[in-house]
Amino acid sequence: MLDGDPVSRCKVLFSSADGCASTVIWDCTAGRFNWFYACDETVCVLEGDVIVTDQRGVARRVTAGGKVYFPAGSRAEWYVESYVRKVAFLRTPLPRPVQFAYKFMRRLKRIATFDAREASVPAVMQNSLDGGFDE
Repeated sequence: MLDGDPVSRCKVLFSSADGCASTVIWDCTAGRFNWFYACDETVCVLEGDVIVTDQRGVARRVTAGGKVYFPAGSRAEWYVESYVRKVAFLRTPLPRPVQFAYKFMRRLKRIATFDAREASVPAVMQNSLDGGFDE
């Protein structure tokens, strides 16, 4: 807490089955405080406004309809002049080896899905897919 006596509320609206993603609604009264982002957070301000100062000291006013992305591990100072309400989409990044395995599995799935679709295409259409039109 840097200034004031802000009161905040938070309600989880949705959570993914694996617990890696959630959507929350949050509001806060006037005050100034530092925030550390343990996970990726995309914010959309619904009501009010806030001045957010990033780690480099760059300040930005975010008003209703404004969006901000905070990557996991970042910090920001929030200055709420009177009131702010936001919806936040939180995602815990996967460890690099898991990300690699996930991307690899997705590629394999795309290849398998493409091969299965190609196998189910009638011969007449397959000929056109191969660029072998008979004239």
